[in-house]
Amino acid sequence: MTDSRVDNLNIESQTLLSTPDELKAKLPISERARNTVINGRETVRNILDGKDHRLMLVIGPCSIHDVDAAKDYAKRLKALADELSDTLYIVMRVYFEKPRTTVGWKGLINDPYLDDSFDIETGLFTARKLLLDLSEMGLPLATEALDPISPQYMQDLISWSAIGARTTESQTHREMASGLSCAVGFKNGTDGGFSVAINALQSVAHPHRFLGIDEQGKVAITRTRGNAYGHIVLRGGNGKPNYDSVSVALCEEELSKAGVSTNIMVDCSHANSSKKPQLQPLVADNVANQILEGNKSIIGLMIESHINEGNQSIPADLNDMKYGVSITDGCISWETTDKCLRDMHAKLKDVLPARIR
Repeated sequence: MTDSRVDNLNIESQTLLSTPDELKAKLPISERARNTVINGRETVRNILDGKDHRLMLVIGPCSIHDVDAAKDYAKRLKALADELSDTLYIVMRVYFEKPRTTVGWKGLINDPYLDDSFDIETGLFTARKLLLDLSEMGLPLATEALDPISPQYMQDLISWSAIGARTTESQTHREMASGLSCAVGFKNGTDGGFSVAINALQSVAHPHRFLGIDEQGKVAITRTRGNAYGHIVLRGGNGKPNYDSVSVALCEEELSKAGVSTNIMVDCSHANSSKKPQLQPLVADNVANQILEGNKSIIGLMIESHINEGNQSIPADLNDMKYGVSITDGCISWETTDKCLRDMHAKLKDVLPARIR
């Protein structure tokens, strides 16, 4: 007999999730966490406005897969952040969603048990709980806004967000970013060019209207005011870096010509380090030298860092997993991170105060 249905032909099943309100009722934001977020967002805005001379560093694991290791890393980072806070403003990278060109592990929210069980309810709970714990430590946090629904569950705990190279061109993500409560960095396209990110910056600054969900999980028409704190993130592309002084100067020119923010963040990973994590400190040092030579547009860096160096595949037996090692892109070790940040602090501490606008 011919199937006469005309919709949901390829949908196997649908499972209701807790609403954003229900999750937040289970895991409410504490006063200390709220103050961390408010202060974090204000500091980031002040850096972008040139009122705070410090260099912003978004640093941490490529992705979070082990909550205990993430907390271990955060404790180390918090101590170092406090020590270097006169020169560097450190925001911990806490990424829960991973875009995939084809297939692969999609992140802690989608697959918290790393076994293709896709227990998203548990993933959302685990992710929000970790954000709360880290915020209560006093660490401002950054994440990649990938799924257009998940921000309702956790953006109240985020001080800075990224839109990745694969989604910067997406109108859905530009519209979503126009309504986020924090500053947003748009990575240049995977080809290494600036035009996709510049178009995104022009779009995100304007109000938008689109379909979304509200705090009660109901489908709603979302109207945004526009986000005045969008900026570009240079991550290289097509196997070539774009953090060098010539690329930065060309980027400044294109941004200025388009009438958008000339603030630039450099991602030390991806094509800028030829996907070799051990090269990230060299990229950071090159950027520091550009600032020493008078650059005023570079306001921040991104670095992929974990407790131990490199990366690993997810083993068949999860007990065989190495502690503190990324399961996505390779990271530098904590020891390398500590030296890299201290070197940068020593090099820039007397120079950055002169960049106040």
